[in-house]
Amino acid sequence: MLRRELGRLIGPEHVLEAAADSPYNHDSSGRPELVGRADAVALPGSGEEVAAVLGWCYERGVPIVARGGGTGLTGGAVPSEGGVVCSLERLRSIGELSPELWRMEVGAGMRTAEVKRLARENGLMFAPDPGAAEQSQIGGNVATNAGGPHGLKYGVTGAWVAGLEVALAPGELARIGGWTPKDVAGYDLRSLLVGSEGTLGVITAVKLRLLPAPECALALVAFLPSQADGCAAMLEILAAGIQPSALEFLDGSTVEIVAGGYPGEVPRGAGFALIVEVDGSREQALAQIAAVREVLVDRVISIQEPPDAPALWRWRDGFNGVVTAARGAKVSEDVAFPVERLGEGLRHFADIAAAHRLPACAWGHGGEGNVHATVLVDSASPIELEAARQVGEELFDAVAAMGGTIAAEHGVGTLKSGRLAARWDERPVELHEQVKRAFDPRNLLNPATKVARAQAPSSATNDPGSVGIR
Repeated sequence: MLRRELGRLIGPEHVLEAAADSPYNHDSSGRPELVGRADAVALPGSGEEVAAVLGWCYERGVPIVARGGGTGLTGGAVPSEGGVVCSLERLRSIGELSPELWRMEVGAGMRTAEVKRLARENGLMFAPDPGAAEQSQIGGNVATNAGGPHGLKYGVTGAWVAGLEVALAPGELARIGGWTPKDVAGYDLRSLLVGSEGTLGVITAVKLRLLPAPECALALVAFLPSQADGCAAMLEILAAGIQPSALEFLDGSTVEIVAGGYPGEVPRGAGFALIVEVDGSREQALAQIAAVREVLVDRVISIQEPPDAPALWRWRDGFNGVVTAARGAKVSEDVAFPVERLGEGLRHFADIAAAHRLPACAWGHGGEGNVHATVLVDSASPIELEAARQVGEELFDAVAAMGGTIAAEHGVGTLKSGRLAARWDERPVELHEQVKRAFDPRNLLNPATKVARAQAPSSATNDPGSVGIR
């Protein structure tokens, strides 16, 4: 009945059955606990159809989970409580492309790589560059406020969002924000929806601000003898007034694992590495890269300027897969420490992993203190998987104690849902939950995600118009 009724709204060919092995039941994490079972998958073709699907679900007490490219790593698009997966992959239209005004409006299903390509072809840039750009979608990037290496200078996705089209409960399509650069007339609902992970509404289209592409970008790779040297060097770069477009780090274990793909030669004794990129006019970029060299010269084993910058970034983008292959599986947590405590945080993570007898490595966006803290596991070993879970729990406690965050750019999802109380004061947590209830009084929008202590979804058995949901 569920598929038949949804088919009347968006066409029966756009409603799929979610078999147990359906990709719509999981994300890209590979974690066995992040697998759900949807009762149906809806593929609406417009914002109006998204609102109609949402309205149908809301009337009947059916959970609805918005899904982009499925590249998430925390279960934010996983139907862990059943219901309808609302996949936005068909929403790929270009509503506006105005290079002379530095802006575009696109459907939520447009792939990140397409957004970047459109900007580039028109002499502009869209700087956010989270991983899996060929699969991730702009709506999902907005919903998680995704980042990437260039967030240090240019900000994460939300900094580029001027407005949104969004389907809201109980089934209405609304436009929030717009092209006016200054607008303080109301509460900032746009920012509330950015990063909300589908728990407040379903984003269907995005207005994006763009910037003129810089004339020149230059990168170097610095290999240092120790983690202490590397973390100190990052602080010295920032203290010198240099504004890198990217400031990435690899700890010694990561260097060892990914060295084979590096487009150059990794020197002996490298216990840490930095990738530094600067941009601007050619004159500005050359001056900044010289300043970076001057800061690093007394600490490094080697400084290299790879002649093939695209190859360097392909290497960087491939870390996830290479590290996973080292033992066949990994468990990685996305956290951030205050940048001045990054070295302390990395040491603490290494100690936690060692205490649980798991090999570990870490890399990430050093200029922001953002760490992808990773343990390597045998996926067939329940003991190692449980140990990895314990490492994550202890890491989250350490991050909170150091004034950091347990979710820097991958979202909270179901994996970290309910953890705000460990970091926030009681009243802000209550307000957070009240915001959720104001947007979603029945707790049907991605109900297992993001919010601490949210009320349970309305029971389908208590609603005479509802359908059975697993």
